[in-house]
Amino acid sequence: MAKPIVAIVGRPNVGKSTLFNKIAGKRISIVEDTPGITRDRIYADAEWNGRQFIIIDTGGIEPAGGDAVLAEMRVQAEIAIDTADVTVLVVDSRDGMTASDMEVAAMLQKASKPIVVACNKVDSPGEPPMSLYEFYNLGLGEPMPVSSIHGMGVGDLLDEVFKYFPEEGEDETAEGDIKVAVIGKPNAGKSSLINKILGENRMIVSGVAGTTRDAIDSYFEKDGTKYIFIDTAGIRRKSKVTDNIERFSVIRALAALERSDVALIMIDGEEGVSEQDAKIAGYAHEGGKGIVVAVNKWDAVEKDTKTMGEFKRNVYDKLSFMQYAPIEFISAKTGQRIDNLFERVKEVYVQNTRRISTGTLNDVLNDATAKVQPPSDKGKRLKIYYMTQAGTKPPTFILFVNDATLAHFSYVRYIENRIRETFGLTGTPVRFIIRERNGEKQ
Repeated sequence: MAKPIVAIVGRPNVGKSTLFNKIAGKRISIVEDTPGITRDRIYADAEWNGRQFIIIDTGGIEPAGGDAVLAEMRVQAEIAIDTADVTVLVVDSRDGMTASDMEVAAMLQKASKPIVVACNKVDSPGEPPMSLYEFYNLGLGEPMPVSSIHGMGVGDLLDEVFKYFPEEGEDETAEGDIKVAVIGKPNAGKSSLINKILGENRMIVSGVAGTTRDAIDSYFEKDGTKYIFIDTAGIRRKSKVTDNIERFSVIRALAALERSDVALIMIDGEEGVSEQDAKIAGYAHEGGKGIVVAVNKWDAVEKDTKTMGEFKRNVYDKLSFMQYAPIEFISAKTGQRIDNLFERVKEVYVQNTRRISTGTLNDVLNDATAKVQPPSDKGKRLKIYYMTQAGTKPPTFILFVNDATLAHFSYVRYIENRIRETFGLTGTPVRFIIRERNGEKQ
């Protein structure tokens, strides 16, 4: 099922980014003592009580602010609240309750989503300051004292947030349905493709980039297999995003990607592969999703017998990290080769969820190490004792070795290539975990 989403909101300079970094376990947000330094939301994976979730940092909300940047941050935060399963409202215990806190609280209450109040900057142990009790007047329940700098109270805060997570296993989709996130730059033809598949104008189709604001599910059955296509707002480079609402269409698209099985990456055949296409593909690759690349508007491209081959080489050159992804040349307008997409998506889904027996894996490993000897350093040679599969989505393998520092990236890539040659694993990333075998004499 999809990971729960937690949005951290509040007026500027109350310590949201510091709290975000503490929960995420690393410095991701820019932390600076200047109101409004975090202008775009920043997101990260986090985990608590064995449950993974996505955390979103937002720019501060300034309800009465006339400054354009502050107004922009308010729009971002509003959409984060709309997207999130739980919202954490951060307030400042040193400042006490302000009029802005009251207005933000009123805005949150209208969203009808679970809200947890984090009373930040309680940096000393013992009894919380009297100012904490002012925040009961927000009408959002008990304020939780925390110190985002020192980490005090963060565990209790996360326990409270955890209570509002959807139950694990809650999923509106049936087992076996293949969920496909259609992602790409604005105006690449994502909505047109889904309309063509459905045979109806389910999505708004416009020549204006960014018409689709939300992720929308469309159900379709073909040859006994059920597909759920998730159309998303196009993902633009940050420098090109000027419309406030589109800024949060990115997190919506990423949330859609998170709950998908296969990412269908749409590339505009007339424009070719761009840096932004590579970045979008990177989201899907890092997420371990099955991937199919669809080059759209192929009917409008002037071509000869070499055009398709040259375009493929260009795609793999720009997307060098995902040579495994199949490419289909389609036209959402005419329906050209759209039927091929279903076979590709189904094939990639099967490969992304594939399991390989330990015995078969080690036959491949033994053959690979016999042909190309593992590397050595300062007289010590890498020994790979055995390999086993740890999981799927994507296929993840554990290599048990004598010394993890000797497992050079290039040799692990060689092992991956041998596995792909033997088993295919078309359209899916492959992950490796290097683990030293306990108790082995070095």
